[in-house]
Amino acid sequence: MPAIVIVGAQWGDEGKGKIVDIFTEHADMVVRFGGGPNAGHTLVVGDDKLIVRLIPSGVLRPMTTCVLAQGMVIDPKSLVTELDELEHRGLRTAGRLVVSDRAHSILPYHVLVDGLREQGKGAIGTTKRGVGPCYEDKVARRGISLGALRDRTRLDALVGRALESWAPTIRELGGSVPTVSEILDAIEPARARIVGMLVNSQALIERAVRDNKCVVFEGAQGTLLDVDHGTYPFVTSSSPTAGGACVGSGVGPTRINEVVGLVKAYTTRVGGGPFPTELLDETGERIRKVGDEFGSVTGRPRRTGWIDLPGLRYAASVNGLDALAITKVDVLTGLSEIKACVAYDTPRGRTTDLPIDELDRAVPVYKTFRGWKKELGSARTMDDLPIEAREYLQFIQSEVGCPAVLVSVGSRREETIILRDPFSKRA
Repeated sequence: MPAIVIVGAQWGDEGKGKIVDIFTEHADMVVRFGGGPNAGHTLVVGDDKLIVRLIPSGVLRPMTTCVLAQGMVIDPKSLVTELDELEHRGLRTAGRLVVSDRAHSILPYHVLVDGLREQGKGAIGTTKRGVGPCYEDKVARRGISLGALRDRTRLDALVGRALESWAPTIRELGGSVPTVSEILDAIEPARARIVGMLVNSQALIERAVRDNKCVVFEGAQGTLLDVDHGTYPFVTSSSPTAGGACVGSGVGPTRINEVVGLVKAYTTRVGGGPFPTELLDETGERIRKVGDEFGSVTGRPRRTGWIDLPGLRYAASVNGLDALAITKVDVLTGLSEIKACVAYDTPRGRTTDLPIDELDRAVPVYKTFRGWKKELGSARTMDDLPIEAREYLQFIQSEVGCPAVLVSVGSRREETIILRDPFSKRA
């Protein structure tokens, strides 16, 4: 039975929550391997809508073990708040949700620094949740793992050392430096609850894979936000690519059987950075409204544009994609024509590759498709779709070089065309 990695193939917000929820119907374990509370995954079951930020999207499946792995950065207070929200909805997580003791802690000074930085000229559009500063501490070797929460005395010393390093930055940005006591008092209720959930997640995940369990590795954000492979510096602080699943969970690459890339039928982006296919007109605004393109964590309106096929080919290469899951096809219903970027004109000529370091100067070359008017929510097979939608989807698959395993035609769990069970043998 395979271990499957699910990653975003664009700039994030591709609909990972719904797709992970569907794929984990038969999964024994789902693992979040990177990112933090800056990623909101939306689940819609019936008339109920649930947004998870830290907890894996497989939480709705009562027999699935949910793991927050060591590649994540976790705000203890945010995690407890999310747990309380789940319990309020009647979703019990006791005994089936565990947290890596090697994941790093987002503490109040991380959130403070993140917010102060975003007020200045160097703002890049973060969610102000402290994710970037926490990863900075991790790389600077002064980070505080969740395992340190077990020992209050040791935690006191570690927080004191970190605050000494951050104090000049906080003052320079116009903030007030908190005391160690203020930090520890703020997280104490959450600390007491989280300690009992801490485990060696690497050993747990490796054992599940070795025992032929069905494991889904759930990514956050998207390929073009990867710190190494994205549109730097307008990127996240982690590796949301398939390789990041191995690094963030401690599972070797030979254990992974398949990588599925999530692709929205158009493109969106949040925050700053180049976006050549962006639509700054009525069509872009219509897509935003119909697609409800507003950040699930921040509420910020997302930038919208046509699909970028050179970008998707790049994502297929970086991740080694085996298949695509194409989402939000229904949002395009009603448009008279739909465009897809197939190449770019750059100062060095036309290219079908993604000129990732020249996107601010690249001009998209489009292919135009006929639109459709038929509502798609009731479609359960590809034959149920209008021919124009089928032609558009087939072109995407052909250009990217990956077959689709799923097509989403609505936000609800049942509004989905399943083409292949990802846990079955490849077609």
